[in-house]
Amino acid sequence: MRVRSILTRHRVRNSWRLHSMATAKEYIWATGRRKSAVARVRIKFGTGKIIVNKKPIAAYFPTEQDKNSATSPLVSTKTLGKYDVFVNCHGGGPSGQAGAVKLGVARALKIVDPSLEPLLREEGLLTRDPRMKERKKPGLRGARRGTQFSKR
Repeated sequence: MRVRSILTRHRVRNSWRLHSMATAKEYIWATGRRKSAVARVRIKFGTGKIIVNKKPIAAYFPTEQDKNSATSPLVSTKTLGKYDVFVNCHGGGPSGQAGAVKLGVARALKIVDPSLEPLLREEGLLTRDPRMKERKKPGLRGARRGTQFSKR
């Protein structure tokens, strides 16, 4: 019981310190993952520019679906023009990276403003999608596909 109260106090104190750093125009870091993609997200108060791997988001994610997915936490919390977002992505493909950016931005917004957490949780933006590629099994061509049956 005593250990739990210490951890709770530390967690509250730590989030308060991070919140005060956010108001002092410091970066807030968060990590998002989806499939095999990893996104390291930094946000700070600013004009609303979103940079992914040193490119504007429109140049990095050419499809509208991926752009909307990556910016959905900012849109749902109505903070699209309030924060500058800088992302480093690697691994996976475009849709996996967009999902990783979405989770990372949502986690960073939760740290900056803890009052946004219920809204982000209700939209399902703080839940990590656990679906991963299934591994190949021995004796099969893929995860489940077998070899073609030959009668003769």
